[in-house]
Amino acid sequence: MTDAVANDMAEKPMLATLLHEGVYRIVMQRPERMNALSSEMMSALSAELTRAAANPDVRVVLLGAEGKVFCAGHDLKELTSARAEADGGKATYERIMRQCSDLMQQIVRLPKPVIAVVTGVATAAGCQLVASCDLAIATDTATFCTPGVNIGLFCSTPMVALSRNVAPKQAMEMLLTGESIDASTAKDFGLINRIVPRDYLEQVVQKYAESIASKSAHTVKVGKEAFYRQLEMPLSDAYDFAANTMVENMMARDAEEGINAFLQKRKPEWTDS
Repeated sequence: MTDAVANDMAEKPMLATLLHEGVYRIVMQRPERMNALSSEMMSALSAELTRAAANPDVRVVLLGAEGKVFCAGHDLKELTSARAEADGGKATYERIMRQCSDLMQQIVRLPKPVIAVVTGVATAAGCQLVASCDLAIATDTATFCTPGVNIGLFCSTPMVALSRNVAPKQAMEMLLTGESIDASTAKDFGLINRIVPRDYLEQVVQKYAESIASKSAHTVKVGKEAFYRQLEMPLSDAYDFAANTMVENMMARDAEEGINAFLQKRKPEWTDS
């Protein structure tokens, strides 16, 4: 790394954030490092997600990145340097893999929806990051892959998020071949929701975000939590859980307001409770 690049990185925040009308943008700003999930980057993302969760003004989170690479996964230089440690890096690897797993689960458990905005390449843990978000919108030039098998490191943790979004044979195809798939294939596989030309990306993303932000925050929180919890249950248990969730949701103020507003043909006034 040149002194100029090092100085620029020292002056430039790792993440850029902006809150506007309920939409909280988080943008990774390390294109020279391919926005890799270094320990520092994961700490920064986790801190911003914690802030988003605690801020009642935040209703939806957009996660994007600068540069041609959305996220290249783990920082391989960081991982390699740990081999010089007395234990060959094992303790560092355990810490980093746990940190990454915690970050992905934090996204899933966040009480606000998280939308990945993918404008470039998403590989390995970067693909895992996309799969962990609730929605994903990508440009028509975005690509996705889990290439660990090519360097002797199977993408086992990305596999967890990938296999919960993509059908088993499609997930195994990505994991076993390590080959890149284009945005169209990623949409067919179920990894992303929409493909948008770059010139229209902002317009489409904003439409999605505004639509979600206009809903009752309480209802969205209840629904997101219930969605992920029921996925892991047997069918009968899932229906019991969902029925109980519906009953509790019906008792909420916003459900009463929303139903009354619908019957009275007016716009609901949410209290987020």
